[in-house]
Amino acid sequence: MCLSIPDKLLEKYSSASMYLDELKILGCTLLHGIDVKDMHEDSFLKAQRFDRIIFNFPHAGHYVGLHEHDDELILMHQKLLCDFFSSARCLLSENGEIHVSHKDGHPFYKWGIRDSAKERGLILKEMVEFQKEDYPGYENKRGGDIMSNLTFPLGNMSFTFKFSLSKHLEDN
Repeated sequence: MCLSIPDKLLEKYSSASMYLDELKILGCTLLHGIDVKDMHEDSFLKAQRFDRIIFNFPHAGHYVGLHEHDDELILMHQKLLCDFFSSARCLLSENGEIHVSHKDGHPFYKWGIRDSAKERGLILKEMVEFQKEDYPGYENKRGGDIMSNLTFPLGNMSFTFKFSLSKHLEDN
């Protein structure tokens, strides 16, 4: 699932064509033009329920003059996460999980990933160190239009946060 339409995706990421072809060969369903903020309203997705919804290193974009520690950009990141959690929870199967890989050092902890999920009825089940090897072929790339084909450093403060619907933990 991708926000970018195929032409834009190929323009932004030089290796995208190879990965799209590989996914097609594997029989994957490729969806383009899907926004994580309202993916639960997509006609195909709203009829589905997922055991895992994975969002690796969400980012609201890069803007000239804004830096990761700027309050304006932090607010945009917080809104992205809030909207994502609200939409993703609608698509979970009964025992499904939402996995968000994210940096947890400064200034990224200010995004409030745990609080945002909790406010949307999700419980943090586990937080584990992000293992890039768990995603064969994965390349972390910048998400905005500014230098989008460049990778970003993962550092030693990158984790995968695993959330589930709170009602399932209360039942146990």
